[in-house]
Amino acid sequence: MRDPGKPPQQFSGNEPVSQAAVEEFSMQAGFQLPDEYVRFLRRSNGGEGFIGNAYVILWRLEELLTLNAGYHVADYAPGLFLFGSDGGGEAFAFDRRTEAMPIVNVPFVGMALDVVEPSGKNFDSFLRRLSNS
Repeated sequence: MRDPGKPPQQFSGNEPVSQAAVEEFSMQAGFQLPDEYVRFLRRSNGGEGFIGNAYVILWRLEELLTLNAGYHVADYAPGLFLFGSDGGGEAFAFDRRTEAMPIVNVPFVGMALDVVEPSGKNFDSFLRRLSNS
């Protein structure tokens, strides 16, 4: 029986991306996305909805570079690469300052490296944490 206080998984994913699209992104971005995130993109090119009690918007691969540039991430939080948000004031990002690229949360307003919060050692653990929220 489902816990009545917990919403059902209501994440609506987009059509998956091709491996060629991932490779094209890597050439344009100058870095490779983590393997577990690429596996996710190959199943769902982002999407929106609830995972556990958390509302998430995961951006499409083709939006990532434009949105990171638009939010001036390289200026305010160099080394982070945003891939989505909670639909409010928090962004989800890969922390590219380390090879493992853990997931962090960072506010859109007041974006800075000294305010990042850890959110998962990798993309899979990030999704598990959301599912258990």
